[in-house]
Amino acid sequence: MKYIFADSMDYVDPRFDFLADRSPTDREPYWDDEFPHEYLGYAPYDGLLVSRAIVGGHEFPGKYSESQAMRFRRVGAREFLRFRESDYPGSVMFGDSGAFAYHKMEIPPYTPQDMVDFYGDGQFTHGCAVDHIIFAHEELESAQEQSFMVQHPELVRRRDITLENGADFLNESRRLGPQFTPLGVVQGWSPLSMAASAASLVKMGFTYLAIGGMVPLKTPQIRNVLAAIRSEIGNDIKIHVLGFAKANEIKTFAPFKITSFDTTSPLIRAFKDARSNYFLPDGNGELKYYSAIRIPQALDNNKLKILVREGRYSPEGLVKREQIALNTLREWDRNQASSTDALEAVMEYAAPITIGKDDPETASEERQLLAVRTRAGETIEDRPWEKCGCPVCERVSVEVIIFRGSNRNKRRGIHNLAVYGEHIKSLRNSI
Repeated sequence: MKYIFADSMDYVDPRFDFLADRSPTDREPYWDDEFPHEYLGYAPYDGLLVSRAIVGGHEFPGKYSESQAMRFRRVGAREFLRFRESDYPGSVMFGDSGAFAYHKMEIPPYTPQDMVDFYGDGQFTHGCAVDHIIFAHEELESAQEQSFMVQHPELVRRRDITLENGADFLNESRRLGPQFTPLGVVQGWSPLSMAASAASLVKMGFTYLAIGGMVPLKTPQIRNVLAAIRSEIGNDIKIHVLGFAKANEIKTFAPFKITSFDTTSPLIRAFKDARSNYFLPDGNGELKYYSAIRIPQALDNNKLKILVREGRYSPEGLVKREQIALNTLREWDRNQASSTDALEAVMEYAAPITIGKDDPETASEERQLLAVRTRAGETIEDRPWEKCGCPVCERVSVEVIIFRGSNRNKRRGIHNLAVYGEHIKSLRNSI
């Protein structure tokens, strides 16, 4: 079971100055920055996945600049991401069309021929056919399928587009040679419809399938889909699950013989999750999650700027609270302050951020502040960064737990990738 990280130009500045909160003036993003596998000194994943929609082009705007997209095509995915096979032997390079990015379009912006050209130029080892994502999911009995299809012709149309593209893609992909593995993409609105799509793709000649539409589904729903697919196609066909992040439950998926899966979740949760921002093994084969300590830049935070404009706080006063929170947390890290001092300094700054005032006036505001205090208190008291031996925590110590700006937040995400990778490795060895 291979763990694939879906990259989205996630790199950090290795020379970032945490005390001054800035990068060197001569920094050149991308060229001077480091991808997770560079910053850690090893790859915590078995491969990378790059979506065509992220790279972009004339068909559809992406996240890459025009010069980056041109370089990507010129040198290939591995060289562009500095993920050379010679440095990371046995690793793989996956690609897909990025269907979520164009889900509002009538038809995908790419043809099967376009995607094969993209995979060839990028020197990918594996590539998914062009799909059109289906967000609906129903647990339907066989007798209900036909009437559901009549009522939802758009879902059927998207399924048919995906299958038609799959057939054309498989034929086109043969020109890339045996070193390239094509994946047919399974889309559907129910376990039975997805199983039928999988069977159609296998009949076309695909030996590796990518299961789409899994991101919003709950664990029981994913299990039902995989069970239906395996029942239809057997266990010999390889399966990749797109956007699968349920690491703690992977053991329960062992019967479905997942070959590979991709996720961005460990990195994204570092700065988009409301509370579970920092991963750590719990010693019992599971992951424990901590909340990062939110200390945003006083003069850049939108909520705080509104409070200043309203005259409720002065910029100088907020900057002072910000610096006291940062300094006291660092002193706690160096054993020069108590955990109580650190928590109170953090909460002094957290109050205006959380409820827009120093003292709660309603039960709801009291609950909000108590929740922040509880989560921050656990993080401060446990000092999880000291329990981790990953290169991120060893280099930046308490800075990894501070929710503040891209260079801290993405470092925490890279830490999460390292922990997650080890977790998957241990689960893989035990299955």
